[in-house]
Amino acid sequence: MTVTEPAPTSRFVRADGPDKVTGSGRYAADLTLTGVLQAAFRYADVTHGRITRLDVEPARSMPGVLAVLTAADVPDVRYGPFVADRTLFARDVVRFEGEIVAAVAATSAEIARRAAAAIVVEYEPLPIVNDVEAALAPDAPLVHADWASYGAADPIVRDRNDASYASITKGDADAAMADADIVLSSRYVADASHAAPIEPRAVLAQWEGDKVTIWSSTQVPFDARAGVCETLGLPANRVRIIVPHLGGGFGGKCGFHVEAHVAALARAARRPVRLVFTRREEFVVPDRRREGMVVELTTGLRGDGTIVARTGRVIIDNGAYTADSGFFSQLAAMHVAGPYRIPHLHVEAHLVYTNHQPSGSVRAPTAPQACWALESHTDELAAAAGLDPVEFRRRNVVDTGSEGPSGQTYDEIGLRRCVDAATAAAGYGRDLPDDEAIGVAVGWWPSFTAASGAFVKIDGDGSAQIVTGAQECGTGAVMTLRQLAADELGMSPDDFQLVYQDTSVAPYDMGATGSQTLFNNGRAVVHAAGQVAEQLKRLAADHLEAAPDDIVLADGQASVAGTPSRTVSIAELAGIAAGGELLIGHGSGAPPSAPALVGSSCVGDVGMAAFVAPQFSCHAVHVKVDRDTGVVRVLGVSAAHDSGTIINQIGARGQVEGGVMMGIGQALTEGTRYDDAGRQRNPAMLEYKLQTCADAPPIHIDFVEIPTPDAGPRGAKGLAEAPNVPTAAAIANAVAQVVGRPVRQLPMTAERVWNTLTGEDGVS
Repeated sequence: MTVTEPAPTSRFVRADGPDKVTGSGRYAADLTLTGVLQAAFRYADVTHGRITRLDVEPARSMPGVLAVLTAADVPDVRYGPFVADRTLFARDVVRFEGEIVAAVAATSAEIARRAAAAIVVEYEPLPIVNDVEAALAPDAPLVHADWASYGAADPIVRDRNDASYASITKGDADAAMADADIVLSSRYVADASHAAPIEPRAVLAQWEGDKVTIWSSTQVPFDARAGVCETLGLPANRVRIIVPHLGGGFGGKCGFHVEAHVAALARAARRPVRLVFTRREEFVVPDRRREGMVVELTTGLRGDGTIVARTGRVIIDNGAYTADSGFFSQLAAMHVAGPYRIPHLHVEAHLVYTNHQPSGSVRAPTAPQACWALESHTDELAAAAGLDPVEFRRRNVVDTGSEGPSGQTYDEIGLRRCVDAATAAAGYGRDLPDDEAIGVAVGWWPSFTAASGAFVKIDGDGSAQIVTGAQECGTGAVMTLRQLAADELGMSPDDFQLVYQDTSVAPYDMGATGSQTLFNNGRAVVHAAGQVAEQLKRLAADHLEAAPDDIVLADGQASVAGTPSRTVSIAELAGIAAGGELLIGHGSGAPPSAPALVGSSCVGDVGMAAFVAPQFSCHAVHVKVDRDTGVVRVLGVSAAHDSGTIINQIGARGQVEGGVMMGIGQALTEGTRYDDAGRQRNPAMLEYKLQTCADAPPIHIDFVEIPTPDAGPRGAKGLAEAPNVPTAAAIANAVAQVVGRPVRQLPMTAERVWNTLTGEDGVS
């Protein structure tokens, strides 16, 4: 079933909306405490150097400064989720311009900033690793001279500047390529970019005895707590992370950032300490920016245009440290293989250290760049085979029962139906002026599985509460938990209060990352609410003198099936329970297991060699290219998605619209430039061009709803990241039709489009 209008039952509006639109909601940067101090950091300001002198006395002697910390003042702990290559403060060597060398707490932000600037740091220059491809050379300077001594997760394959290598091999790609009728090679280069949330990062820390409470604008409070515990040597029961309203993150606020720095300052100063990043700090400091990427692809075709073999090589700019990017090499390998039927395949990916800001999870990491390269290559393949690009995809994309890149077999999926829906809505094939075109791209994204927990309870007056560790960063996923509990208990979503974003109250959840909240915590809430439903049915059965199996919960009532006159309100049952058995349920719905791999080998397998409950999509984008300037305007987008059952139509549509807009920015304007020393040249909103509402085109959305077994609640899959995947690729293919050949560097700025129009290679 293709749904184009929200079903009335799924029009539940998010509960945090009024606070956010009226301005009454409090974000982390709005918080303060009595006697609070302000924090500032001393950054490296060079991209690679050995510290030869570090003098903090000029800062310590300033009036109003209560604490100054360096690496000497905190435990000597190397940390990292995949490779333990980082310390809280730089020790001996700095490796990118935004690395923290020292921290200051003072009575005002101005004093803190002046004190941080007064700290004297001198360096012995070290060779700068600025070119991601050159960094793989056997004689390239090392970003981490001691890389071999770092602890790492067992599957990680490392060598010198190659922080994480992965490959996928199926069949014999070389032999099949030799027998192919058509062989085509392509090369594409994507710049790094940023999540660029409008709300800056903010942290407030306060100690009470030996326990610290930290208010943080993090997407992953439990991960942040784990980082504080590890780096400061604290047990979990002495660290509490609370997240106020969060103003967006897009992956950039995942992971563990500066919570421990602020907590350590607060402990040293014996006062609460608050930190709010400036806009420049937002661009330069956090270890979560979208990775730059080089993609080389070769594909062999039969004469009829079906794919017989593919080889690929991906080089990913890891930056100076491996944050959560350790799995990006395997993820990128899957995305350059793509959702296509390929009997013979060999792709490999390298995650490479440079002296750039560290990469990390930004909405659908590696996927938009890899999809852009792959789908541009796919249009080139279609032209070489003499086929229309849409027909080429129909012949080659995976379908129900198809085998994936690493041998997994797909249950019922709707990718071909997505292609049909998106192209039909866009009017693909209609006559257009010669400066306009419609480009098409397909994409995919996994549903991430993780443990998650929730409590559901009904109080004596019939009101209900959900206590969850899930995190809300604007997606609405946490709000949708109220719908799931209400459906299970025959109540209204408005009957439920949410308690969330507090590590000392709720059970564990991975956080707002990987599009996993509804997928994983939704199962936990359904499980917990189901336990309460069974309790209600037993109480109602006693009250109505019926069997529990005959009790129906609906519209706030418990009734006997077939006898609607025999009824009792849930509120009345809750009152009865208050005198004895309390109505409380707990759940942690078991995550789906990973699909089996058949007939393939995967080096560096960190769990992404097969996609659990994969999401599929097709975007068709109508663009207009100004041939005199190279400026590209997006006139309309048609997006079709197979994300399983859609639980909340309004929320789902918002995610597609947001993902499309982010994809337009990545396609045309958003990219980080570096100078020869590895410093960012455009760390400000004036130079880093985000899309605004004035740039938003009409967006048509179709959901191909196929309930997915053994997935999220009601057969749902993830959704938040998938709309970000194929948009840039579809824009690129439309631009290439007008220009006559692809623009081979992302973003496709006006300058790069104009260069391609005038015969240059498009790379600048």
